[in-house]
Amino acid sequence: MRAGAVQLNSTEDTDRNLETADRLVREAASLGAELVVLPEKWSVLGTDEQMTAAAEPLDGRCISWARSTARELGIDLVAGSIVERIDGRENSANTSVHVGPDGEIRAVYRKLHMFDVEVDGVVYAESASEDAGDEVVVSELPGGVPLGMSICYDVRFPELYRILAVRGARVVTVPAAFTLATTRDHWEVLLRARAIENQCFVVAPNQIGAHPPGNRAGGRSLIIDPWGLVLASAPDTETAIVADLDFDVLDGVRRRIPALEHRRSDVYGWKL
Repeated sequence: MRAGAVQLNSTEDTDRNLETADRLVREAASLGAELVVLPEKWSVLGTDEQMTAAAEPLDGRCISWARSTARELGIDLVAGSIVERIDGRENSANTSVHVGPDGEIRAVYRKLHMFDVEVDGVVYAESASEDAGDEVVVSELPGGVPLGMSICYDVRFPELYRILAVRGARVVTVPAAFTLATTRDHWEVLLRARAIENQCFVVAPNQIGAHPPGNRAGGRSLIIDPWGLVLASAPDTETAIVADLDFDVLDGVRRRIPALEHRRSDVYGWKL
């Protein structure tokens, strides 16, 4: 299977974001990608007010585009994440949607961990405008390949990825809008660790560049194999990268170092 990761410089301009996403998804597909993943908040990335104003339901314009494009190109498309408007809720959700080659929604994952932190003197408070999800989600790619879903800040919580692996995930997606500082110092280390620990492929498209209200994302989108090797890395521009996911390699890693089988849940005190 060939996978693609699309790196964007999304802003508050949804029309422009959608146009660029469409171009780069098509570019990835033209390079043979059967699975294409967009970054976090690919449809709108700006102030809380701008994102709330642009929030859409799952039958809105952006996921409708994802469904029609996946069907047209015959690919699996993980539509990074969008700001989802949910009826009856004051806050929105940060939501990743897996669309199959038939254009049907295969799975919906809402970000579990809210980015309420301080980085380089900037305070981020996702929980002020977004509600956290409450479900671990494993979807399925053609051929029965289990797909684990996550978003950005989730990568700092290894227990989530262990649950995904134990539930069968062989590929994990990590659409992100990692800050410039955390991309520089933590991004690759965390992603390679999640791949090595759980012996799975990781497809991690990141945002790149400036977005309102003056924040910056760090780029360096990555596709990583179960040995922790970087198969593809994006330059500092809007682009699409692709790499082959060889599941024989995954099986070989798990056979030679059966760490998932060596877990001691009887000692840990929790069942996974």
